[in-house]
Amino acid sequence: MTFSRRRFLQRSAIATTTLVAAPAIFCSGAFGAENPIVVGSLHDQSGPIAASGTPMVYALQLAVDEINAGGGLLGRPLKVIHYDTQSNIQMYSQFAQQLAVKDKVDVVHGGITSASREAVRPTFDRFKVLYFYNVLYEGGVCDRNTFCTGTTPAQTVEKLVPSAMKKAGKKAYIIAADYNYGQITAKWMTKYVKDNGGEVLATDFFPLDVTNFGTTISKIQAAKPDLILSALVGGNHTAFYRQWTSAGMKGKIPIASTTFGLVNEPTTLDAAESDSILGAYGYFEELTTPASKSFVEKIKKAHPDSPYVSELAACTYEGVMLWATGVKKAASIDRMKVIAALEDGIAFEGPSGKVTLDKPTHHTTRNAFLAEVKDRKWSVLESYSDVKPADTASVCDLVKNPNDTKQYIINL
Repeated sequence: MTFSRRRFLQRSAIATTTLVAAPAIFCSGAFGAENPIVVGSLHDQSGPIAASGTPMVYALQLAVDEINAGGGLLGRPLKVIHYDTQSNIQMYSQFAQQLAVKDKVDVVHGGITSASREAVRPTFDRFKVLYFYNVLYEGGVCDRNTFCTGTTPAQTVEKLVPSAMKKAGKKAYIIAADYNYGQITAKWMTKYVKDNGGEVLATDFFPLDVTNFGTTISKIQAAKPDLILSALVGGNHTAFYRQWTSAGMKGKIPIASTTFGLVNEPTTLDAAESDSILGAYGYFEELTTPASKSFVEKIKKAHPDSPYVSELAACTYEGVMLWATGVKKAASIDRMKVIAALEDGIAFEGPSGKVTLDKPTHHTTRNAFLAEVKDRKWSVLESYSDVKPADTASVCDLVKNPNDTKQYIINL
């Protein structure tokens, strides 16, 4: 279903010094007066993270449209209440409470950065609203009310690091964003470097607003690593790759990244700046399976201006479909009945392949893919089937400890 068949209510108001955006509300399908099942959506469609959030909203809409076209759930239509969180953590906190208390949603799909997830997760725990976080992240969240459908370091970094080391050498230099995603992912990078007989020469962290990497490039040149491992995040950090090439370093020291290419970086940069960068994700737009091609075609037909369709969009679509499968199995929208159903080996065949929810951790067993940028596109080099989210399994067991709400962090 296209935008022309949806009804959006958009308005905004100024309250003191904070911009408060009213939700976009859409419900599709030909239903009578049935009471809708309400799905909350918290995604950034403006601000620095908009290029990530926009395809996630498109994927959520696609899933809802398909469910409603098939008769909805339990004979009821789905209605989405979406808030543009504007790349602002305050907006996440505000709208999370709005969804839980005023809008009384039955489930929420949302959050992009780890900081946004941790801003809303306690609210949904407190008000007993089921929460799906559909984004690759640093791992470790252990919360029975939360389901994490994106990849973890055990599924991607564990593949990326040894592949890069085999190609380049054993001495690594880590550069990462200075917040919990970058900090914790850097620890996983360090673990996998050491596990594969390597050495981390240095680790540098950068706030998200940093755009000048001249000093860092000089430090890297002096350290003489065999390999750079990057967990830099966002448009500002894309400047590193341009400056690296301008300094004459492209091709001299290979780069492997856990974040590059999640948005439009390969097409934004020149081929000379992006070629040969390695990445590993749970999905690439370039996958040629029928399910993947159909997924991308549907989104781009409805939204020709859509940014790159990455793991963020695929996992959002799959997250909504997993939740819907749980509702059908539970034959109820009751939160605890749905959670119990989701924990009973629920699986869905999506654009990335088969995705199965893991009961002890509430993460997913899913496929992973290793790829390299060539001519401003990803070229998939390796596929790994049914990779488990093992990074949480050693500490998170929601079967034994169903009241756990921690995020466990790797200790080196």
